[in-house]
Amino acid sequence: MPHRTLGRVAEPVSALGLGCMGMSGMYGPADESESLATIEAALEAGITLLDTGDFYGMGHNEMLIGKALASSSLRDKAMLSVKFGALRDPKGNFVGYDARPAAVKNFVSYSLKRLGVDYIDIYRPARVDPNVPIEETVGAIADLIQAGYVRYLGLSEVSANTIRRAHGVHPVVDLQIEYSVMTRSVEADILPTLRELGIGMTAYGVLSRGLISNTTQSATLASSGQPDFRANLPRFQGENLKHNLALVDALAAIAETKGASVAQLAIAWVLAQGNDIVPLIGARRRDRLTEAIGALALSLTPADLALIEAAVPPTAAAGDRYPAAQMAHLDSERRH
Repeated sequence: MPHRTLGRVAEPVSALGLGCMGMSGMYGPADESESLATIEAALEAGITLLDTGDFYGMGHNEMLIGKALASSSLRDKAMLSVKFGALRDPKGNFVGYDARPAAVKNFVSYSLKRLGVDYIDIYRPARVDPNVPIEETVGAIADLIQAGYVRYLGLSEVSANTIRRAHGVHPVVDLQIEYSVMTRSVEADILPTLRELGIGMTAYGVLSRGLISNTTQSATLASSGQPDFRANLPRFQGENLKHNLALVDALAAIAETKGASVAQLAIAWVLAQGNDIVPLIGARRRDRLTEAIGALALSLTPADLALIEAAVPPTAAAGDRYPAAQMAHLDSERRH
């Protein structure tokens, strides 16, 4: 497993991270025993970065990771990245954000308990709380770092301006944000800001929520009847979906010439965008994990990258990445 440097994190991290959200129901039902086996297989393969959120499955995801780590001899090699702040009601609906200093310290206490650990490696607000200055949220995390409960500060889905404000209070090691061949808005000012300040990126959605993968699954998602939040995403709906699947077909044709799957091509593309970027792969099963890790062996030449750019130009995808109400909460989509 190759490694990369993530901002000011002291030790190198694996070139791929495992995003665990899908193991707690967001993409429909998941098999817990297979999820545990997948986490263990990821650790055995050399993946060190495990990403979660305290609101994934209302704590289920953290408990799942805690269970996996408790039974693994590789516990000390795992780097835990945890998001906090999203509020959910008993039905699972998202009902806002809370990033007040007192809430930050409350959230981390519960996360430590569910994960069964003494500290969290990277702690980050999932979104900017519009009612709380980012300086106050970051200050609370800085207190936790000083107390030994957190090692590093991360951010998620914030603008270049917010990155600068946060970094002025305490060094930021990485920004977690959606980045893929079909989602490239970060390239305008966010990615240059990260590189100016020496901050890394953990990229989620590298397969555009599974759109760049099994097209049959994507095409039937909305009518499957299974609880899957992707059915509400604009890119998976109506004419948008037809348009986007045509883009995936174009990528798949390129992948075939490389002897790779379209998912491997998409992961390799993100890897090729810079050694300061660590893609998060959302594998819920060991076979998907094996496929994703195979992307590390795929070398893309300048000619390959040019073909990919021609097949999927930066603004080619149809539809926003979230519904309008959620897009409004994305500080990263605002231009200050």
